[in-house]
Amino acid sequence: MVHRLPPLHTGKPRHEHGVIRPIDGASLPFAVIEGEAPGPCLLVTAGIHGSEYTSIEAALRLSRRPARGLRGSILVLPVINMSALRQRAIYVAPEDGRNLNRMFPGRSDGSFTERLAHWLMTEVYPLADAYLDLHGGDLSEALAPFSLFPRDSEASRELAAVFGLPVAVAAGGEGYTINAASRLGKPSVLAEVGGNGVWAEDGVAQLLAGIDRVLAHLGMIHTRPAPAGPVRVMTMWVPTADEEGLWYPAKRLGEEVQAGETIGEIRTLFGDVIATVAAREAGSVLYTLSSLWVNKGEALLGVGTLLE
Repeated sequence: MVHRLPPLHTGKPRHEHGVIRPIDGASLPFAVIEGEAPGPCLLVTAGIHGSEYTSIEAALRLSRRPARGLRGSILVLPVINMSALRQRAIYVAPEDGRNLNRMFPGRSDGSFTERLAHWLMTEVYPLADAYLDLHGGDLSEALAPFSLFPRDSEASRELAAVFGLPVAVAAGGEGYTINAASRLGKPSVLAEVGGNGVWAEDGVAQLLAGIDRVLAHLGMIHTRPAPAGPVRVMTMWVPTADEEGLWYPAKRLGEEVQAGETIGEIRTLFGDVIATVAAREAGSVLYTLSSLWVNKGEALLGVGTLLE
């Protein structure tokens, strides 16, 4: 176990892997794949949420990629949140109950999750020339594949188009992995494939194909992967629960939604409707909470609207 990542550029092709202890209480696997010629560094992370298995499996397979034919280096951190993976926790780190993908830029003297975010922000993101953060619907989420990119970064938007998932969402806000990396000038994309604690070969292949297209785009490989299909650029609205109770969505994945239309209800255990959720704008359902129970403040679904 080491406390610092090894050099990413030594001038010699190599494949190095191990475990790093970046902060007290955290031990994370890593892999460095250095190619036969100098070039950029692509950072790939997964397991920010420990039960998003498709993305974790894709990153683990990437970490075993041979150095042959590669220019530059790939740094893979396939499971950032190891305790969540072990405990099958959703959204949050068991150490402090916080969602790492809301904690950036973090704090060096903060809670476990804040310190982990600070380490990524100060020690890892500066090493990269481009960044892919792999995700997928958690144990309680069903989703159609889509990516997100920081809306104020044209380079990130281009990278999302290259990655090639059918929808790319222009995302705002602070506290997220890709927005934090973008603040450092790193083109960044968050890719979402999978869901409900299930992983399948086609989802893993979809993520690995996107990574190959990005590697080719960066000039890190000479092969030409199959091109992506059309990518629709959207914004996304995410309503949250005003009450706790039983969640009954009225729309399925991919279904169209009209502004003002009822998209779901929250009911008591005895069937009384305590909240009705209406769409604030037209669009299509990109993901939905698949759990019967919802807690107050949790996301119910994501409605994507085409960006003009």
